[in-house]
Amino acid sequence: MIRTSAAAVFCLAAVVSLANTPPALAEQSASITGRVVRVADGDTITVELQDKRRVRVRLQGIDAPELTMAYSLVSRRYLTDLVMHKMVTFSPEKLDRHGRTVAVVRLQDGTDVCLAQLQAGLAWHFKRYEREQSPEERAAYAAAEAIARARRRGLWRDESPTPPWEFRAKFRSEEVSSS
Repeated sequence: MIRTSAAAVFCLAAVVSLANTPPALAEQSASITGRVVRVADGDTITVELQDKRRVRVRLQGIDAPELTMAYSLVSRRYLTDLVMHKMVTFSPEKLDRHGRTVAVVRLQDGTDVCLAQLQAGLAWHFKRYEREQSPEERAAYAAAEAIARARRRGLWRDESPTPPWEFRAKFRSEEVSSS
């Protein structure tokens, strides 16, 4: 079990709150705005743009439980409640191997949706790709996960939850051995 002092939790909370501030005006110029029309799982949404095109967006910096894992439905429901039918803004960073746009998604009030999933304890900070984050985002996401773990929120209620990347690796190895 992770033990944290009150001062450490306060410092981590301060970093997290800084990351929840609306993006700077300069960052908004390259951003795309649309309405969320689908939530596939705890880290993938579909956004409909003004011209009716739809963009699948993979939330950057987090990894939520796969659909057959514990807490997957809770993670998806939380994200649905947070974003469904709401206007969001994102700046496309890149495409992943599934053709999804990878981006930090923000509600119109500036709330970082990816960070909200971490704060609720319904996703892992995806450290494999943390170098793609700004130092501030990296610190905020790591702090949010640490606080959720310490407070045993969401999936951190389990003693040792299996990270999605380990689950996917095991699934792939089982697929190979059965062929």
